[in-house]
Amino acid sequence: MTRRAVLTGVAAAFAPVAQAQQRNSMRRLGVLLGFPDIPLTRLRSGALVEGLGVLGWKEGVNLHIDLRWASADVAVIERDAAELIALGPDLLFAGGSSTAVEALRRQTGTIPIVFAFVADPVGQGFVASLAHPGGTITGFSNFDAPMAGKWLAMLTQITPPVARAAVLFNPATAPYASLMLRALEDTATSLAVSVRAAPCRDDSEIEAMIAGLAREEHGGVLVLPDVFATVHRATIATLAARYRLPAIYPYRDFITQGGLMSYGIDDIDLYRRAATYVDRILKGDKPGDLPVQRPTKFALVINLKTAKALGVTIAPSLLTTADEVIE
Repeated sequence: MTRRAVLTGVAAAFAPVAQAQQRNSMRRLGVLLGFPDIPLTRLRSGALVEGLGVLGWKEGVNLHIDLRWASADVAVIERDAAELIALGPDLLFAGGSSTAVEALRRQTGTIPIVFAFVADPVGQGFVASLAHPGGTITGFSNFDAPMAGKWLAMLTQITPPVARAAVLFNPATAPYASLMLRALEDTATSLAVSVRAAPCRDDSEIEAMIAGLAREEHGGVLVLPDVFATVHRATIATLAARYRLPAIYPYRDFITQGGLMSYGIDDIDLYRRAATYVDRILKGDKPGDLPVQRPTKFALVINLKTAKALGVTIAPSLLTTADEVIE
């Protein structure tokens, strides 16, 4: 028998073993994200995969990703969560809403969960504390108390300034609204702005709220980072323009729909950072020992074309701090 034949025989004999080892080294990640038709959601998922790649996790090589896109329907989210858990993942990732985290948590108490974009993880019972989460859940929050004050301050840096701000959110999809409202109220007095909650559950309620606010002097809208608002972003921006009301939004997606200005966290940065926790847990760290992280990067986008249409002027000091100005 030739040497080549011997080597070929040895390779053939060990091939099943090598394939089994490769299969055993493959880790499984279940991902439940926001709506696929929203451009920002696609960018977020790309940032997560990119961040994992930098850390050595390659899909199809040592990581298998099962992806489900979240819905506005809680029943659909529950179904998708059950499907992901049934696949036996090593780790679950929930991004875009606390509803997704809640659905996963209800159905497993053993599989680790990393979240992104949960405003009040302590208040919603996901973690014991930000510094020491305990349990099987940890992640990255999208709440930063000073951001609320900046939203209000920006509404006063236009001419004419906003003196009455209605805070738009859906109670069903923004259970953390009370936390943000308290932060806004803490700042409102010093800015001479009155703040009131404006819960909305559908397009008709959005229009009724905006139409009513338009009958008041110096009214404006502050839209919370809520999945409901994101889905209805075109409606909100269109109605704000129709009733000539200045508004500030949490994401740039609203500005591409004709919104006046947005100020919020850098989503892409947050998802890249979230990949580090996925990496650490897959390598053996316990989620309960990893503190919940707060946002560190923010972006301001201003639409001067919309400002002109609304008949408002943006303060030069605000324009100079903008990360992007659309003309």
